[in-house]
Amino acid sequence: MGAPSALPLLLLFACCWAPGGANLSQDGYWQEQNLELGTLAPLDEAISSTVWSSPDMLASQDSQPWTSDETVVAGGTVVLKCQVKDHEDSSLQWSNPAQQTLYFGEKRALRDNRIQLVKSTPHELSISISNVALADEGEYTCSIFTMPVRTAKSLVTVLGIPQKPVISGYKSSLREKDTTTLSCQSSGSKPAAQLTWRKGDQELHGESTRIQEDPNGKTFTVSSSVTFQVTREDDGADIVCSVNHESLKGADRSTAQRIEVLYTPTAKIRPDPPHPREGQKLLLHCEGRGNPVPQQYVWEKEGSVPPLKVAQESALIFPFLNKSDSGTYGCTATSNMGSYKAYYTLNVNDPSPVPSSSSTYHAIIGGIVAFIVFLLLILLIFLGHYLIRHKGTYLTHEAKGSDDAPDADTAIINAEGGQSGGDDKKEYFI
Repeated sequence: MGAPSALPLLLLFACCWAPGGANLSQDGYWQEQNLELGTLAPLDEAISSTVWSSPDMLASQDSQPWTSDETVVAGGTVVLKCQVKDHEDSSLQWSNPAQQTLYFGEKRALRDNRIQLVKSTPHELSISISNVALADEGEYTCSIFTMPVRTAKSLVTVLGIPQKPVISGYKSSLREKDTTTLSCQSSGSKPAAQLTWRKGDQELHGESTRIQEDPNGKTFTVSSSVTFQVTREDDGADIVCSVNHESLKGADRSTAQRIEVLYTPTAKIRPDPPHPREGQKLLLHCEGRGNPVPQQYVWEKEGSVPPLKVAQESALIFPFLNKSDSGTYGCTATSNMGSYKAYYTLNVNDPSPVPSSSSTYHAIIGGIVAFIVFLLLILLIFLGHYLIRHKGTYLTHEAKGSDDAPDADTAIINAEGGQSGGDDKKEYFI
């Protein structure tokens, strides 16, 4: 009795454990599937995954549902869509990674207000999950209860949004040519984010991003450091650490650290007015630049032993310039970072008048008037020439009586200026 009762079990075992997960084809041969050797699938999985290639079963392949994998940012909403061509009078069902039924057709099975029905027809079952958390990640199953049961998997990947990066390691101030190291850290990203550095618009090459898993076992903390030497041009510059991650969808998430650089002062001398003349008032401005800004200015003139008196902040004032004021002047700007001396050579010009704006205006008006007079003279010359050419031509008309109108026979043009044989005579100038 033991041997006959064991035969069905051996046949079932051979069917489920056939090498390579083989299935019997329509012509009686085994077809390979992707199953590991030496593994025994549960009975319900064996029934649902074993497909006999008989004509009836080939026609029922239209009952195989299909889905798609989805990626969603934590806090967002994901839609799971399952479709089937031939439902065979059966309903579709969605289950979560814990194999809890979410929806069976249009009927809610799990009380979670985040999960809502989007569409339910015999050929489609779509649901949405809002405010997605990292714990919602996993493989969701769409099932249709035909014979055998057919399933489709949808892998939901939840992206962890990285937190705003934090920069550390900055001191209160740096001196010119100092070398400094700044560190940047951001946590909560999934998968691990990448960190980049820049100074203004210039990229800084920091060390490779270090990755550490967070205690929740799902997200990661990333960190990076950058080392560089500062110059006076870096005073007031922003050192920016940015986090790059697919969950940000191109949005900028960065932190800036403004640095202060202390450096020795510089200075230059600016005259006001730019071209001084004898008798004018002159101010020589000593313009200092540095961090900190120079607070002390000392003026000197080459060949003069005592320092000159500064009357207005950093400016040297000459109330009335003389030729004797010409020479080379020096201004020393001093701060607690050091000193800098600038030079200016003063040449006092003669007190010759400089054309003013009013005299320039009068000159323009005079030029316009002269041009108009010139045009009038040209016009008069042409008019006189015209009159001279036509002078001495006359039209003479002799009238016989006061009541008779002259006709063509009695009107005579006399080029010599005279006509005999008549008492009344009229002359016409042409």
